[in-house]
Amino acid sequence: MTSMLEGCTPWPEEFVDRYWAAGHWRGTTLDNLLRGWALQYGPRTALVHNGTRTTYAALNRRVDRMAAGFRLRGLRPGQRVMVQLPNVPEFVVTVFALMRAGAVPVFCPVSHPPAEVSHVARVTQAAGYVGPSTYHGFDHTAMAADIAARGPFLRRVFTLDTPETASPYGGLMTDPSGCHYFPLGSVDAPPEPVLAQSAGHVAFFLLSGDTTATPKLIPRTHNDYAYQARAAAELVSLTEDDVYLAVPPAGSNLTFGCPGIVGTLSVGGTVVLAENPEPAECLPAIGRERVTLTSVAPAVAQLWLEGLPTARADLSSLRLVQVGGAPLPRATAERIGPEFGCRLQQLFGMAEGLLTLTRPDDPDETVLNTQGRPLSPDDEIRLVDADGKDVPDGEPGELLARGPSILRGYFRAPDHNARSFTTDGYFRTGALARRTPDGDLVVTDRLRDEA
Repeated sequence: MTSMLEGCTPWPEEFVDRYWAAGHWRGTTLDNLLRGWALQYGPRTALVHNGTRTTYAALNRRVDRMAAGFRLRGLRPGQRVMVQLPNVPEFVVTVFALMRAGAVPVFCPVSHPPAEVSHVARVTQAAGYVGPSTYHGFDHTAMAADIAARGPFLRRVFTLDTPETASPYGGLMTDPSGCHYFPLGSVDAPPEPVLAQSAGHVAFFLLSGDTTATPKLIPRTHNDYAYQARAAAELVSLTEDDVYLAVPPAGSNLTFGCPGIVGTLSVGGTVVLAENPEPAECLPAIGRERVTLTSVAPAVAQLWLEGLPTARADLSSLRLVQVGGAPLPRATAERIGPEFGCRLQQLFGMAEGLLTLTRPDDPDETVLNTQGRPLSPDDEIRLVDADGKDVPDGEPGELLARGPSILRGYFRAPDHNARSFTTDGYFRTGALARRTPDGDLVVTDRLRDEA
């Protein structure tokens, strides 16, 4: 069995003890949390996609059977599996099923180019790949076959629909490199006994958001991610009556857990999955599904504002729109509340775990002009100058952070880690920010995108 922590940097014991004592980390894996949610919210609707509705009980049953199917088809605990799916129910099912089988999903946006996917496969030594056979004209099966032919690790490819290389009867086909191909729908077997797993181990990997470098792998543990999603859900007062519209890629940190998919499921709410961010699709969905919360990038928020006059959509259910991922122009921020009829929440989030947000009861000026405060009371923030010295409030400095959801090191990247972390464990975000007298952060720029 591959070590679930090999290549990762653990939190020092004193911080582990602190986060446990504070109740942030609770020792339950994400797939076991899903079991509890299914028991508590069984008949409620968990997922909506187009005309398909999935209850919590049905979601958990499918995860159980797919996990057993993955094991039957050769995946082993500790092996890493790339997941490159659009915003469809199969993304949620696959991710939880892989975790339940003991494998480690690697979230890869469906739009990522082949060179980056190949890089991720090499670094993780991925044993499996899950993706569409083709999507928006691109042949993902051919890409996976090319990756398999170049190395000895990738030997299982699971396709969302049946590609020409797979048997239409659910059996496997094998290419000359020894890679086996399966339709994802055929990955099904009677549930197996619960696999004992540690919540301190890696649940999945996210990719860094660098724009000029190959992505780096970010290990997220069950403990740290369950805490992030739960704390974010509490901050926005999520309940089982809430409906979350997932617009950015489901495998992004914003959509998966800020509070996103995981946070919404944790309270018995409903997740509506949108594959297209266009206002013609999303605005009517808000009215049709009575969406109460969504998360978008500034460009999508602007697009929706422009599409409002012709959409004729009922947005009366909407109570909160989260905007993050890039600076939000003041002019756009001022329009969101009045035109959408809801509250704006600005946030600054990184897949590395840092998450700052404005609060629902913050003054309008704070919401319009800042990215708020850190999610956790145990998140430690510093703003430093080029010499590493703390700068006073109001002065710009590089944002450094450490906390119960913030990584201590990228996966298998010792040289980069030496540059990206201080000796006492602070993550150098590369973001330039200043702090207001009230303690809120204004993120203004990026200092660099390192290779």
